[in-house]
Amino acid sequence: MHSTPSASYSLTLRVKLSSRTGTLGEVTTAIGRTGGDIGAIDIVSVGQDYIVRDITVQAASTENGKEIVEAVRNIDGVEIVNVSDRVFLMHIGGKIEVTSKTPLKTRADLSMAYTPGVARVCEAIHQDPEKAFTLTIKKNTVAVVTDGTAVLGLGDIGPAAAMPVMEGKAMLFKEFAGVDAFPICLSTKDPDEIVRTIKMISTAFGGINLEDISAPRCFEIEDRLKEELDIPVFHDDQHGTAVVVLAALINALKIEGKAMNEVKVVVNGVGAAGVACTKIIMAAGVQNVIGCDQAGSIYRGRTANMNWVKDWYAKNTNPDNEQGTVHEVIRGADVFMGLSVPGVINADDVQTMAEKPVVFAMANPTPEIMPEEAAPYAAVMATGRSDYPNQINNVLCFPGIFRGALACRASRINEQMKLAAAHAIASLITDAELHPEYIVPSVFDKRVAEAVARDVEEAAYNSGVARRERFSTDTLM
Repeated sequence: MHSTPSASYSLTLRVKLSSRTGTLGEVTTAIGRTGGDIGAIDIVSVGQDYIVRDITVQAASTENGKEIVEAVRNIDGVEIVNVSDRVFLMHIGGKIEVTSKTPLKTRADLSMAYTPGVARVCEAIHQDPEKAFTLTIKKNTVAVVTDGTAVLGLGDIGPAAAMPVMEGKAMLFKEFAGVDAFPICLSTKDPDEIVRTIKMISTAFGGINLEDISAPRCFEIEDRLKEELDIPVFHDDQHGTAVVVLAALINALKIEGKAMNEVKVVVNGVGAAGVACTKIIMAAGVQNVIGCDQAGSIYRGRTANMNWVKDWYAKNTNPDNEQGTVHEVIRGADVFMGLSVPGVINADDVQTMAEKPVVFAMANPTPEIMPEEAAPYAAVMATGRSDYPNQINNVLCFPGIFRGALACRASRINEQMKLAAAHAIASLITDAELHPEYIVPSVFDKRVAEAVARDVEEAAYNSGVARRERFSTDTLM
């Protein structure tokens, strides 16, 4: 049984069909039977006894795509001329580029943008380094930095293979918040080298977005950079996920009529995202959180499979010191949050949860439990996927957070700013609109980045980390 077809496995089949009546129908039937979803059929050329068509198909996986192609290939009177993977086509030559903001068409243009005119601007920044925020790209530029050790669900695939994800992140920054971002992929796993390198290149950037760095190194790297740099440092895998999870939880509990301080939450996966989600929901009022990893629940006194992060977790969560597997501690839980691997829980587990349970299964691309399996028992269901309702997606968070932080020249992104971002996202869905299948706004809702940026900026001023005077007009000379 295949999961839902998705544009992330989109193919274009160029097929040569005989003019025999019914050939196209056989092709579309074969695609449908194999689990494909046809998006478009276009005529490329017509001959005396054949027609060449491009058929765009969404598959459910790479394997499913191969099955679809083979099913079409086996039809009499059909020749597959070419198969194009539309995702790979999008990535040819990379997905981003650098463009000039002003044209260089005359000698005058050149003399102002470059030598000799640029020398006066350099002198102005030398005399007042703060002018770099108004006279260079620093004002609006974020470095998206990775070492390629924890990329999506792929793991440690290295910095070069991580590039397409970092380019995609840069696209999202620009599209949703107008922030210029650039991928920086580092060929080292040494935390000292990573910290040193980011510090050395930080002059050109107004903020640092850490991405896909494995735990527990990511905690150390972020903590050190936050202390040693005077610009915002934000590990999106931790805090971006946490902000959107909290927004979703606020609205899910509103539907269920439950309070933050009353619910029992089980978090499966105590890596970067799991720890950050735990910290932010506790800051929002949740008092009973139980974390689980491969060895089961984390509790005071556990010695197996521990590290310094899990030591903190054991001391600060699981107030009743519950022990056992995730299948055991999930009993009576109001909320399950999965930030781990596919298939961790099943329908039987959801049935043992409290009345009207909330399930956030966020492993990608295959969640801890498929929505179809949880649907009969979960009152509210969310995943990280775009093909199901309630997608918990970091893009709801990080563009607006950086937009707000850059606008006020925040020195850091603190807890007040993260909480403000979560409440801003949640507030965009009114009580009248709130529904079990609509607890977070769409990633394409233009209001999201604006609302997040506004409330994050306000929180930065209120918490004392904003360095730009409110409503100031920066002098350029």
